[in-house]
Amino acid sequence: MKLRIPPLRRDRLWVGAATLAAFVLGSLGQWQEKLSAAFDRYEAWQVDELPLALTVMTLGLAWQAWRRRREAARLLRHNRELARQLIAVQETERLALARELHDELAQHCTAIRLEAAVAGRSTELAQAQDAARRAAASAECLQQGVRRLLRRLRPADLDTLGLSAALHALCYGCTQPAGPACRFGVDGPEPATLGDAMDMAVYRIAQEALSNARRHAGARAVDMRLSVGREAVRLTVQDDGTGFDAAAETGGLGLLGARERALALGGSLRVRSSPGAGTRVELQLPVGAQP
Repeated sequence: MKLRIPPLRRDRLWVGAATLAAFVLGSLGQWQEKLSAAFDRYEAWQVDELPLALTVMTLGLAWQAWRRRREAARLLRHNRELARQLIAVQETERLALARELHDELAQHCTAIRLEAAVAGRSTELAQAQDAARRAAASAECLQQGVRRLLRRLRPADLDTLGLSAALHALCYGCTQPAGPACRFGVDGPEPATLGDAMDMAVYRIAQEALSNARRHAGARAVDMRLSVGREAVRLTVQDDGTGFDAAAETGGLGLLGARERALALGGSLRVRSSPGAGTRVELQLPVGAQP
């Protein structure tokens, strides 16, 4: 069985062997003394100071490589955590969709089949009409359930109303029922669309911020504003909820996904919060950004 040495340990062994070989050969050949004698003639140019300067540069490069390695390890851990949480949210969403399909849509389909069978076997017109009305009511509930599932997969308001109107409807939906009072405003002209990718990113991040304000922060009022400038698009969502320690927060699943959406478009997402002082979510995206 062949022994395999990890690449990092193998590199360290090579560096150590090369250093030891240079020391032994230098000691045998008196390289430092010969090098110093050769540099003495160029004392006016301070060439004899080069070995010390190169040594400092080498140590600096080694320190920089160590820092880069730590940063790469941190980013790798972050990416693994993101991948794990994305898999978890996919499974959670699939479970929710499967439960809704089974509990609501399948029941309405069964009810329609039963009412259709009752109407087909009925000998009285009134009884058949009652069965038809019940079947029509179940079909309407089935249609509403399908529309609700489609809205979860793709917000139809973006396609039919545009970004500003979709955000306004989202803010109004957060208020109903018994939710915080939500106020939405646009600084400057209201944009119909910013592009499919940017519209979806702004909408989903606003949706996540409003959901956190309603479900977790216990907010009573939320202020959401959209600003479209020549170079950047800005969205701010401010609530008066319980807040949290942003410095100690590891990042929830929703905010983690929101940050990735912003980064994918070359933008940034900042969350400012402290216990008892509410939460402020600030999104900034460059105009015309594409994923």
